[in-house]
Amino acid sequence: MIRAEEQTYCDRLVQDTPFLLGRGRLSEQQVDRIILQLNRYYPQILSNKDAQKFRNPKASVRVRLCDLLGHLQRSGERDCQEFYRALYIHAQPLHGLLPSRLAPQHSDCTDLDSGAMGHELSDRGPVAFLACLGLAAGLALLVYCCPADPKVLPGARRVLGFSPVIVDRHVSRFLLAFLTDAPGAL
Repeated sequence: MIRAEEQTYCDRLVQDTPFLLGRGRLSEQQVDRIILQLNRYYPQILSNKDAQKFRNPKASVRVRLCDLLGHLQRSGERDCQEFYRALYIHAQPLHGLLPSRLAPQHSDCTDLDSGAMGHELSDRGPVAFLACLGLAAGLALLVYCCPADPKVLPGARRVLGFSPVIVDRHVSRFLLAFLTDAPGAL
């Protein structure tokens, strides 16, 4: 794999062409806007004749896009770069998903990154974290403040008796230790 700094825009376009030609990636309006931008702002990239050919409504969007990408690859580095600029302007979400942008970039410090994949953060957000923290704090407060007399809160021991099934094994050890204080309470 070529490093991102060494990869030319033409190389990137060759790599991204199958992705861009995928069904539903670019709409007809997006392809037309890209063609018009390349024609209006950079007539040396796409002449009026070329723009009319690539905007032919009789041809499918996929065929027109394939012809345009082939033309740009043959034209040179600057033309490919301007295509990526137009793609960024008219289809920014798709531009971020291009395989050439998502390709893993190899660094010289590969041993430092060896365990990074196993320690990914949850994508549930801060509200889920606070909810779990509140639940854990509530259970800890219940365990700490619950009196030794089982007649005061008989339902608490039943709830805590079933919670090890739901909670992680580290927490369940503490809950089971709490239950062993009164063996006949369940």
